[in-house]
Amino acid sequence: MAPTEPRTVVVTGASAGVGRAVARAFAARGDRVALLARGRAGLDAALAEARDAGVRAMAVTVDLADPDAVERAAESVERTLGPIDVWVNAALASVFAPFTEITPADFRRVTEVSYLGYVYATRAALRRMLPRDRGCVVQVGSAIAYRGIPLQSAYSGAKHALQGWNEAVRCELLHQGTAVRTTMVHLPAVNTPQFDWVRSRLPRLGRPVAPVYQPEPIARAIVHAADHPGRREYRVGASTVLTLLANGLAPGLLDRYLARTGYDAQQTDTPRPPDRPDNLWAPLDDHRDHGAHGRFDDEAKPRSLQAWADRHRTPLAAAAATAALLLTAGALGRGRW
Repeated sequence: MAPTEPRTVVVTGASAGVGRAVARAFAARGDRVALLARGRAGLDAALAEARDAGVRAMAVTVDLADPDAVERAAESVERTLGPIDVWVNAALASVFAPFTEITPADFRRVTEVSYLGYVYATRAALRRMLPRDRGCVVQVGSAIAYRGIPLQSAYSGAKHALQGWNEAVRCELLHQGTAVRTTMVHLPAVNTPQFDWVRSRLPRLGRPVAPVYQPEPIARAIVHAADHPGRREYRVGASTVLTLLANGLAPGLLDRYLARTGYDAQQTDTPRPPDRPDNLWAPLDDHRDHGAHGRFDDEAKPRSLQAWADRHRTPLAAAAATAALLLTAGALGRGRW
């Protein structure tokens, strides 16, 4: 059930992509939002959107790889907007390249943002939530948390680490008997600016593996998870569910399938400019806002039927059971007649 009173929500990676869409979704329903990211122009635009929705909002420029900066950001949020109720970790950094072509420094940077950044942010959130015995942290995961893919070894490693670490933290919270919860939302391919932002060693421009979803249905799923954090994880998109099912049943076969198709599926036909900038070490939205969407609007799905059904699975199961009973009763009635 959605809360009846506005909450204070922190969103990392809020200047663009999924984080931007999540910030919009919380603001649209009246929650106070704190926007954390590196890019100043993107943050300013996201802040304007939140205030246009009529809610209190603030933006903090922060690099999540710096634990002290994350702690200071959390302090600033509570001074300005009040106690943090929800913290959504949606920031990412990545490198598209074969593993042997990723430098140790770049690999470490991806890990520090896409894994340790979530660790630092969650620590800052729990330090404040646990004494109050309320609140939740939503970790934005991926199908890649279970199924690594070629050309994304650094990101695959970060998401796998995130999955295992979050499970351990969740168990500890359950042991403590606190009402504070963590949950994860595993995503499919999403149409965000990241495919023009991540560092790449590929010969052609990168792209998400089809099918591709818009950020808005992803944001709806994340808001729902924040409202229902008792569930350990959510999976968005039929492609996510099917990929994890295939990986559970025949991981070796999936290895061979991805080895054959994974390179072309993550590249367009357009050659990558050799001087193309990236955001691994510095933001690309410091001077220009890029919004939530990438360049794949023409193919991205605006909704996920699977995610909708997942959010409504209790009434859908009840309706299915009722229908089955009615059909059975009708068949028995016809038989007696």
